[in-house]
Amino acid sequence: MTVTYSRCVADAGLGTFSRLLLRWKGSIYKLLYRELILFTVLYCFFSWLYRFVLNEQQKRQFENLSMYCDRYAELIPVSFVLGFYVTLVVSRWWGQFESVPWPDRLAALVGAHVRGVDENALLTRRTLMRYANLSGALIYRSVSTAVYKRFPTMEHLVQAGLMTQEELRHLEALPSPHNKFWVPCMWFVNLALRARTEGRINNDVALTAILAELNSLRTKCMKLYGYDWISLPLVYTQVVTVAVYSFFLACLIGRQFLDPAQGYPGHDQDFYLPVFTLLQFFFYVGWLKVAEQLINPFGEDDDDFETNWLVDRNLQVSLLSVDEMYDSLPVVERDKYWNESEPQPPYTAASAEHRKPSFMGSALDISMPKEDMEFQPNLEQIKEHEEASYSTPLLGGLGRLLGVQSPSFPRSSRVPLLRRRPGAPLSRIPPYLHPAGGARNHGRHPAHPDQDPDYHFSSMPLYERPGFYSCPPETSFENLLFQCFSDITSENVHQDVCIDKFNFLVHLVGCSAGLSSVHLGRYAHLDITKTLENKDFQMACNTHTWWHVITPLNRSMKHLYFHHILSIINYLNII
Repeated sequence: MTVTYSRCVADAGLGTFSRLLLRWKGSIYKLLYRELILFTVLYCFFSWLYRFVLNEQQKRQFENLSMYCDRYAELIPVSFVLGFYVTLVVSRWWGQFESVPWPDRLAALVGAHVRGVDENALLTRRTLMRYANLSGALIYRSVSTAVYKRFPTMEHLVQAGLMTQEELRHLEALPSPHNKFWVPCMWFVNLALRARTEGRINNDVALTAILAELNSLRTKCMKLYGYDWISLPLVYTQVVTVAVYSFFLACLIGRQFLDPAQGYPGHDQDFYLPVFTLLQFFFYVGWLKVAEQLINPFGEDDDDFETNWLVDRNLQVSLLSVDEMYDSLPVVERDKYWNESEPQPPYTAASAEHRKPSFMGSALDISMPKEDMEFQPNLEQIKEHEEASYSTPLLGGLGRLLGVQSPSFPRSSRVPLLRRRPGAPLSRIPPYLHPAGGARNHGRHPAHPDQDPDYHFSSMPLYERPGFYSCPPETSFENLLFQCFSDITSENVHQDVCIDKFNFLVHLVGCSAGLSSVHLGRYAHLDITKTLENKDFQMACNTHTWWHVITPLNRSMKHLYFHHILSIINYLNII
């Protein structure tokens, strides 16, 4: 039943698809010609009625009705509802094809693991595969009209050799009102366990592999049963059908050619047949007919699945795999390329043009000047370029986009991100920014550090400067945040002011972490009063605060956010 035309479209050329238009079996013409003829006859009837039967007054009324139908027929969303419906039907159709059970893998496992050349071993293998095929035949008989017509009763399955009379007696004796396609699968399991007990299956791993493949086959049968049970919603099918046919019923009146002498807009030509309306009918109703054909591919249409062929093919292949093909092996001998390290099968004259060299990668074709291929020994200069790009990520990315070289910024020209207000005490600077007991020696020691607003930023190593992406590896993030918290709580300010500062800090850090205002609101309401009174930072960490948002981040990102914390605290303390 399936119409195959893959060979006709193997090569794309002039008229490749045009040749397919001349086919009749499985074509849109075969599906649509009755409706198209009926629509054309009805259109011609109304046209004849308007031209030759109605009087002048009746013609004017018909013309008003025609323009009314033409104006409001376009309000029916035919393209939308029909396109979405056909998309659902096609995806469902392909899902049903992927659920078709194929016993090939199961037959290979049975032939490989159920060992023995005696009659009982052969009987076990063939019976196992017959049970698997019987389960498929039962589900096909339930969902396919073609298979049901072939096996209208269970006695027909017995006469066809898919099951024995004793098996039919056991099947009918089961007190179950449901579909019994799963019963042969249970027979398969019991027989496989007996074969394992008798030693015909060597180990439990082999038995597990066989049963797993059987479960996969049974799952596909269950999917076919589910597709047949649960259809697309009936209301959707009705909506699409009513929308399409009501649209063209309105077109029978609205698309009539009116008298050009009346001067109606859009009616300056007079024809007997509306060519483009017929094309529109061909496309829309043809689209609906495609959905009607694909919604159940287990029927008897030209493009429905060949379920009877599947029953025949699966039984033959599975029995051959475990019987004639069992331990059947050709003579093992050396191949033609035994002494060749690079075997190359020959080409015929017709296929020689398809011989292509191996693809090695698109980047290997890049050509570079010789001077650009030399390694650069000055790693410090390269590092300076990288730091300049990292310090201005937006400008660096824009320069790379525009192909502009990044400027080389000397280390001494870097501008501090934040400056300490002159005269501010050192105790207001976070402890992390200066060591306890004195300034660290980094090559710059002014006589009066308190009067140098840039000292505590410019004298630090690069990784300690705010805004950099690196961090000191020996200091944990929790200790740094604890120092940040202690700096806030040590101020001799009113408690409400400190709470406002801390909430402000939480919001800024959360914004740096990319959190939305709704997400921040969940963590910003911290019971900071109790925490400030007890000076217990760990309590704040263990509660449901913004800390749990920062904790899952990686180490480098934690320290990046903490550099924002230090800068904000420094700014708050100076204020």
